[in-house]
Amino acid sequence: MQQQIRIEIKGKDEFWGRAFHVEWEHQFPGRALTVNDAGQALAQSEWFDDLERVAAQTFCRIVRAPENPQRRRWMNSLIPRGSGS
Repeated sequence: MQQQIRIEIKGKDEFWGRAFHVEWEHQFPGRALTVNDAGQALAQSEWFDDLERVAAQTFCRIVRAPENPQRRRWMNSLIPRGSGS
């Protein structure tokens, strides 16, 4: 049985994030990624190495997304962010 994982595709910028999807569809036309409104994608766990390889080709990286996105938002609200000064 195939296991699905939730991932985030972190691009160098918006252009490269879109380039990842174009390249993924070109190299793996039978492997559709389901992207949700939060920008996370569902993929088969056995695709992970291929996802990382395409990401490297398009100045992106693949990060496993949390199973519970609300928990990430909650954790981020607890950790103050610096103003950069």
